[in-house]
Amino acid sequence: MNENLFASFIAPTILGLPAAVLIILFPPLLIPTSKYLISNRLITTQQWLIKLTSKQMMTMHNTKGRTWSLMLVSLIIFIATTNLLGLLPHSFTPTTQLSMNLAMAIPLWAGAVIMGFRSKIKNALAHFLPQGTPTPLIPMLVIIETISLLIQPMALAVRLTANITAGHLLMHLIGSATLAMSTINLPSTLIIFTILILLTILEIAVALIQAYVFTLLVSLYLHDNT
Repeated sequence: MNENLFASFIAPTILGLPAAVLIILFPPLLIPTSKYLISNRLITTQQWLIKLTSKQMMTMHNTKGRTWSLMLVSLIIFIATTNLLGLLPHSFTPTTQLSMNLAMAIPLWAGAVIMGFRSKIKNALAHFLPQGTPTPLIPMLVIIETISLLIQPMALAVRLTANITAGHLLMHLIGSATLAMSTINLPSTLIIFTILILLTILEIAVALIQAYVFTLLVSLYLHDNT
């Protein structure tokens, strides 16, 4: 039972070789593009959504922070498409792997922090010691603020991993219950199946929201350091 429950979180292999890299590179191929001046409705809607999301995240940034706009938009599209593809049957969701989420969170967080120390070193150091702090509390507050700074990428990765993994496990459990009840009690099966459909709709929303939350928090870290 445990093997079946967590089988979808095991990195797939093809002929003994890991296929995670190919799966990670697959979602960008699904993004439609157009070489024509007048695009169709799908591409127009896609461009409108990208522009809306980019405008909302970049409004609070200065000129230096807005140089990250392409990276942040690419990040939210990648995470959203990866999460949505992971909801398909017999699929693999790379964002359920903590190692991959850390590989996204740590470089982005480190880039924002390094930029802050390079451009605004006084303001960056001032975050470690709030103004008006009593002298006996200075060492303790410096340690606490340092830990809170270093834990930011871990919080980003764990939040994304936990939300996506929990949703997949719940869908797997309810789906198994639906299959088991189908031969026992038909009315109960219909009720559980309705719950499964509602949960699937919720997971689609969670997949998009978690992509937005991850990118927005990276944007906030960038705003604090530019």
